[in-house]
Amino acid sequence: MVVILLRARSFARALFLFLMVNVMRCLLINPFYPLSENPSPPLGLAYLAAALEKAGVDVEILDYVVFPYNETDFWYRLTQFKPDIVAATAVTMTFDGAIQIIRVAKRWHSGCLTVMGGPHVTFCAEETLSAYPELDIVVLGEGEATLVEIADEAGKGGKWKEIPGLVYRLGDSLVSTGKRLHPIDVNTLNVPARHLLALGRYRALGMPISMTTSRGCPYACIFCVGRKMVGAKVRYRNPVNVVEEMETLAGYGFCQINIADDLFTANAHHCLAVCDEILNRNLKVKWTSFARVDTVSRVVLQRMKDAGCHAVSFGIESGNADILKTIRKGITLDQVIEAVSLCNQVGLMPHGSFILGLPGETPETLKETLAFGEKLKKQGVSYGFHLLAPFPGTWVRQKSAELGITILSNDWSDYHANRAIVETPSVTRGMLDDIVTGWENDFNRYLGLIAQRMAAGEASEEEAWPLVNLERTITLYDLMMEAAIEKKGRWTIGTPARQAGDLLQDLVDHLLTEEGDARRGKLVSALSHAIENGFLQYTVTADIIQWKWGGSHH
Repeated sequence: MVVILLRARSFARALFLFLMVNVMRCLLINPFYPLSENPSPPLGLAYLAAALEKAGVDVEILDYVVFPYNETDFWYRLTQFKPDIVAATAVTMTFDGAIQIIRVAKRWHSGCLTVMGGPHVTFCAEETLSAYPELDIVVLGEGEATLVEIADEAGKGGKWKEIPGLVYRLGDSLVSTGKRLHPIDVNTLNVPARHLLALGRYRALGMPISMTTSRGCPYACIFCVGRKMVGAKVRYRNPVNVVEEMETLAGYGFCQINIADDLFTANAHHCLAVCDEILNRNLKVKWTSFARVDTVSRVVLQRMKDAGCHAVSFGIESGNADILKTIRKGITLDQVIEAVSLCNQVGLMPHGSFILGLPGETPETLKETLAFGEKLKKQGVSYGFHLLAPFPGTWVRQKSAELGITILSNDWSDYHANRAIVETPSVTRGMLDDIVTGWENDFNRYLGLIAQRMAAGEASEEEAWPLVNLERTITLYDLMMEAAIEKKGRWTIGTPARQAGDLLQDLVDHLLTEEGDARRGKLVSALSHAIENGFLQYTVTADIIQWKWGGSHH
């Protein structure tokens, strides 16, 4: 009997070791994205990771938005984790960074399967695979089901033809299996695997955390790929599940939650049901959402306000009615004014976004848009501009010649929408850039005036907050991207019982390399704020102190 039991135990242990050795490993990559774009923890990758984990895949996420990338460290992570699959996501402006990481992964181990998904490669899959032989597979559209099937098939020999939703290389040819016929049922998705994300770093930077209540966009604006990426039919999550997730996020300590749906107000019934569930639970949470001016009413906006929404963002795009028709926006300027008025009536902060350089843009239409923005500003609207970026997959790129748009760059790193890469017959790149740089200069002058008033002791705390918060964020971000805490945040201390203030000064001393460094004051301010709020923490073991970013899995 003892012999049989020992054999059973040996078999179980052998089976366990076999399964551990043969478990599929997938490394997900979030490529660098500038801080100026106000990034949040990568929700799409968290959804992918959750689907993979459910399928029994071992998953890690490398987030190069809040961690510095260098090839040596990446190589070390690859060697430690030994992924079978390295998969990166990318929008157009982050594609160059993503593909370079893919190339390094393939150089590390030629047998590693390399995959890329996201809106950029979805719409130029063949072009990308042809240009970069290190990339094996492109995932089209929504990726959860497709990536799980790729991971399953990768362990069996890689017969990709049976998996819909991808383009892959077969010898010297490229094969597309076409789009998946049925979009994902959003109510079957697992809760995003946020335990794999560096939440503490985003929280320390004052960035929001995002979630979705639906997928899909019924509108067909010619500058956007949203509808083509996730479908025209909006699929809604169960409001109870939505608010359960929101309740969990409310406990994470972020400044706010962003509902990242393409259009939260697409369906009034769904919107109201989510708000009612928040109110029924008496959940106190601060959140924002995207809306269209023709999909809001006083009832909807009031309920959103009551449920904790404090700001709504509208895509207005242009102050010229003809351009709005050309881009198939489907709204009028009167509807914009009405929506703003409704927001003001219920106490919601309206935000408007415009795109300059659209088809039909002239010096006169630019003036109209700028004037319309100033008109809205007097009604309490905060607003901003982007410059048209004709992303792959958009109608404006496919029909640029017919629409009178000249595309000036196919360097994907230029597609950040902050500098002109298109011209119209009467609007030049310089004219568009002048508007944006003028705005940037005005903002810098505004910050300069705050700094002067602070130096003179004349600025109130409220007045000083924008500059103080910006400087804190930049200081903490620089420390993250220099890996300064990781490299210099550990040392031997003589007296374990030193006071917190002394430990802060010690940390600043270790971070600064020169006496009289002008950064000392900013470091003290940023680090004390981070420590007070739990963003930066330390442990003392024996006589060793170790600092780390709080709430981060790394």
